[in-house]
Amino acid sequence: MVVSAAPGPDVIRVNGVSKDFVVRKDNSLKDRLVHFGRHGKQFRQRYLAVDGVNLSIQAGTTVGLLGANGSGKSTLLKLIGGIVSPSSGVIETRGRMAALLELGAGFHPDLSGRENVYLNASILGLSREETDRQFAQIHEFSGIGEFIDTQVKFYSSGMFVRLAFAVAVHTDPDVLLVDEVLAVGDEAFQRKCMEKIARFRAEGRTIVLVSHSAAQVAELCDRGIVLKDGAVVFDGGTNDAIAALRDVLEGRRVGEKPPPEPVKPIEVRGIDILGASLEPIKKVRSGQRMTIRVHVEAMDPMERWAVGFSIDTPLGQMVLASNTERLGVTLPPIPAGKSHMDFTIAAAEFGTGEYHVNANVSELIDIDAHVLWQGARFRVLGHEENLGTVAAEISVG
Repeated sequence: MVVSAAPGPDVIRVNGVSKDFVVRKDNSLKDRLVHFGRHGKQFRQRYLAVDGVNLSIQAGTTVGLLGANGSGKSTLLKLIGGIVSPSSGVIETRGRMAALLELGAGFHPDLSGRENVYLNASILGLSREETDRQFAQIHEFSGIGEFIDTQVKFYSSGMFVRLAFAVAVHTDPDVLLVDEVLAVGDEAFQRKCMEKIARFRAEGRTIVLVSHSAAQVAELCDRGIVLKDGAVVFDGGTNDAIAALRDVLEGRRVGEKPPPEPVKPIEVRGIDILGASLEPIKKVRSGQRMTIRVHVEAMDPMERWAVGFSIDTPLGQMVLASNTERLGVTLPPIPAGKSHMDFTIAAAEFGTGEYHVNANVSELIDIDAHVLWQGARFRVLGHEENLGTVAAEISVG
């Protein structure tokens, strides 16, 4: 995750903003002719897309808008960008704003890519002279090559968004609004877009990003805002925002614990992270020896049992896992009551960042197991010169 500097002044303020639309139930011409002259209200429904949102965004921050489909993310972004007007409330913005909200917004299908660059750049506030100076960089960044002189109606959706994104990020914006466009294009272009956004962050620009990719939000954003039914239900750090989104998607209130599972013959009661002297720790150095202690409780004596653990990133990506069966260990019978099992990791080169530890226990591994998700958390300190979940000493030459 990108770490932000001290917050700057507010560049976006959203005060008590709501937006509703009228949705017609008689969509076809036949329905409208049949219902003509009748009470129209019964064939119209008010849909509240954004409901009383209050927030402020500071200069130099990158904010991710998260939520399920229909939660109001894109509508809120359009309100901030001035594409649509609020039904109530006030939105205040400052600085040059570039909005990349819909494929082809501001593009004319009968004009070539080159002509559309000039057209779209002028809409975004650039003069022709400024566009002349930026054109070569825009063309190179888009990667569409000789198709720059082809009518854009023959472009694929990927080519469309590549050119649109290239124009938007070369207009020298103070605020960039991006809605899901990073999901289009090949992996190399997506990486180029994220690197450009990261460079904008380093230059002190402000980005508001709508994405369904938790990985993108975690990598690019230093703040996450979760919406549900048009209202903000969480506003805070990205890792906590991703956890809040998981709660929303699984039908829970934010912060509400999942319903308890039925009692099993043996269950995990807790997880400890221990250092070399078996002292509790919260931070480790990459490659440092550590022990994962899994606390269990058996309801009755058991002749056989098995324990496992896994270590995940905050996004749920497994980076290391094992269990007694894989390690070829047969555990002795366990009495009723509380016990514990230690897994000692001699040296794991975890990349810098936070990790969650899960544990499972059962009579037979992976069969009717009881799992404690995110029972412990630790932070890895170490190699700042490389990124990812693996740390390494890298030399050049």
